Amino acid sequence: MPRVASSPFDAWLDLDPAVAALLHEEVERQSTTLQLIASENFTSPAVLAATGSVLTNKYSEGYPGRRYYGGNRVIDEVEDLARERAKALFGAEHANVQPHAGASANVAVYNALLEPGDTVLAMRLDQGGHLTHGSPASITSKFWRFVSYGVTPASSDPEGPGEMIDFDQVADFAKREHPKLIVAGATAYPRLIYAEPFREIADSVGARLMFDVAHPAGLIAGKAHPSPVGVADVVTLTTHKTLRGPRGAAILCQAELAKTIDSAVFPGLQGGPLEHVIAAKAVAFGEAALPEFADYAARVVRNARALADALATEGFRLVSGGTDNHLILIDLRPFDEELTGKEAQEVLDRSGITLNRNTIPDDPRSAFVTSGLRLGTAAETTAGMGPDDMVLIARLISTTLRHRHDEDALSNVREAVRELCNRFPPYPQFTGRGEAGFVGAGADSGGG
Repeated sequence: MPRVASSPFDAWLDLDPAVAALLHEEVERQSTTLQLIASENFTSPAVLAATGSVLTNKYSEGYPGRRYYGGNRVIDEVEDLARERAKALFGAEHANVQPHAGASANVAVYNALLEPGDTVLAMRLDQGGHLTHGSPASITSKFWRFVSYGVTPASSDPEGPGEMIDFDQVADFAKREHPKLIVAGATAYPRLIYAEPFREIADSVGARLMFDVAHPAGLIAGKAHPSPVGVADVVTLTTHKTLRGPRGAAILCQAELAKTIDSAVFPGLQGGPLEHVIAAKAVAFGEAALPEFADYAARVVRNARALADALATEGFRLVSGGTDNHLILIDLRPFDEELTGKEAQEVLDRSGITLNRNTIPDDPRSAFVTSGLRLGTAAETTAGMGPDDMVLIARLISTTLRHRHDEDALSNVREAVRELCNRFPPYPQFTGRGEAGFVGAGADSGGG
């Protein structure tokens, strides 16, 4: 196999051929398999370059103008640029761009607004919530008392499929439990979430409202999802999902909470910020502010709906009956009662289709096994795929799972996946494949 570049600094990796070989393998994997994990995306070459920049060398505990180390003049400008771009992009009064991850951003907010033992009302993990929304497996449940709301039963609404956030339950729990904080947002919920009903409930019991938009942050920036900024007291987000930036997070809040939030991040939770990543966040915020990013966000949603409809045609049940965002949650049981999410994930991986198993509401199986799968369209939309390609992907998923014990069938799917991916290489400059590459927010390619 010919040697290919894997980053703008690839020449330096000749000093460590073992790492270089692994990077080349990962470039090949990302370029020849379908990336359908809802929390992943392909960043731009500019984001990659900033993440691999000399800013990684600098220690900069504190904030611009108030550092505990010297030599931070340029660093201050970088972080100020990221903060100002985040505020402008989302219309926020204050932004903290230092959190290393969405989990640490959420913990920082809890630390800022709560005392140990305070009650928090948040979404159940097995019905769409995140680990940091109070799962017993998370450190959050050890410091604060979480009460969990969920979704309506699948058959509860005669005019719809159900499995939507149960706001009657949210209101009842809020009145009964008197939480100090209500958390909105999810990690496996395929519908729009509006902040206003949560705000009304929070106000009725004197609670603060935090909205975790880790997943739809890019859709919010692109006007494809309602924004909670200005409605919620605090908004947390990640930069590496639909926002298409580096791995990291940010916190947006009202000006009155700025000092409290900043202190909770540093020194309350983290030490030195990752300024190379913060520079990459600035790049991503800048890219998301471009007019064409709105087209990208709209195409992500359009592709998700096309994929969801095609999966339903193939016999899969869509949790909540469809999707309004980048994410699809499917119930495997109507397709094949014996097929688990774990087995499906593993066999699809062998066919070159990368996604993750996921619990579904009222799942009879454990979180490690599951009865569902979660899929997302952000990454392959970035690569240039369109609705027609989503129909093909649904067919390849169905074929893989129907013939999961037939090695010849799996080999045929793997070849079809490779052919599709070769038409839409995310980084042709690293692989020498085609001209499509990182299309950013350009028009649909090959998929209508």
